[in-house]
Amino acid sequence: MKFPALFPSLCLILCLCACGGTPVEQDSETAVEPPDTKTIKVGLICTGDENEGCTYNFIRGKNDASVMLAAEGINVDWAVKWNVDENGVCETANRELAKDGCQLIFNNSPGFEAFMLNAAPKYPDVQFVACGGQVSRADALSNTHNAFANIHEGRYLAGIVAGMKLQERIDNGEITPEEAVIGYVGASEDAEVISGYTAYYLGARSVCPGVTMKVRFVGAAAERDAASALADMGCELISQHSDNPDIAAVAQSAGILHTGYNYDMTPIAPEASLASARIDWAVYFEHAIRAVLNGEELEQDWCHGLDMRAVELTPLNRNLIADGTDEKLDEVKAALSDGSLQVFDASAFTVNGAPLKQAYALDTDGDFVADSEEAVFDGAFHESYFQSAPYFTLAADGIQKLN
Repeated sequence: MKFPALFPSLCLILCLCACGGTPVEQDSETAVEPPDTKTIKVGLICTGDENEGCTYNFIRGKNDASVMLAAEGINVDWAVKWNVDENGVCETANRELAKDGCQLIFNNSPGFEAFMLNAAPKYPDVQFVACGGQVSRADALSNTHNAFANIHEGRYLAGIVAGMKLQERIDNGEITPEEAVIGYVGASEDAEVISGYTAYYLGARSVCPGVTMKVRFVGAAAERDAASALADMGCELISQHSDNPDIAAVAQSAGILHTGYNYDMTPIAPEASLASARIDWAVYFEHAIRAVLNGEELEQDWCHGLDMRAVELTPLNRNLIADGTDEKLDEVKAALSDGSLQVFDASAFTVNGAPLKQAYALDTDGDFVADSEEAVFDGAFHESYFQSAPYFTLAADGIQKLN
């Protein structure tokens, strides 16, 4: 099977960008600039290459940001390092980009942060960003930063797309309410994944009240097996916190529905995949590049979602989505954007049969600790409020973890 241009190939890769090869090759791109154009050199360190889903999404953000900035007379001279491991090779990559004149360096994996922080003190005039990290936001260095997006909002929207389709099938007598079971392939059992699948489930349940979810966590090479197992259990729809398009292919082979992550998987599974949720990194890249070029202070911790269109759904599969999906999404997007709807509304779910009363808060050291109530206020759990990186890890009722 061949992908359309710019679509990732079938590869076994987790969405947390936790993989990469040992080569470190630099790809520098410089556009021809008109006389009045300002130029800034920016580095990007990636765990993979354009054929890997997580890196592909960052490259798409890089390219889109370049186009938007060019319209303002800003030329971005990108230096990209591909296939960097989460070890000392990453520290070397950061140092090399700084020496080569990059004023701003993005690291595309949380696993890069520790090595980025080893390099940053040597180059105080260079701004370093760990995307998805959570240490730089509170360290003593003025040139280190964290950034992420409210992807739980995007997951919630994808859940609505899935839930509306399941409810349509129930209403048409194709499945019973008890058969409205979602399978979810999780890359690992951490806060980003738990937050994501819980938001997805709550979105689906808001339009399909009887829906339940089964979650299977996997290793780096087991996504297809996990998806097949979920299909065999009778799940009517499979979603994923993984970049592996094999999951979409399994859903199509099993004759069930699917939603993806990071890029549009409908070319792989046109008869199954409804849509995918993704972070639009162009929004942050454009913001950070403009700030550094203009000598403005860059936030130590940045996080936005639908309010700045930093998260989105890929184009909906018009051949599969339920009637009324567009109208419902417009309604929910507006409510999430203005704050009148919260993804983790305390009235929308229970934990161990009890209403949400306890969650996470900041301790005196700035770390997140369990069994306090600070993150729950105004009737909701506020994800990515205290830091950009997700910290929701509660076990919502209706979601069964299989391993």
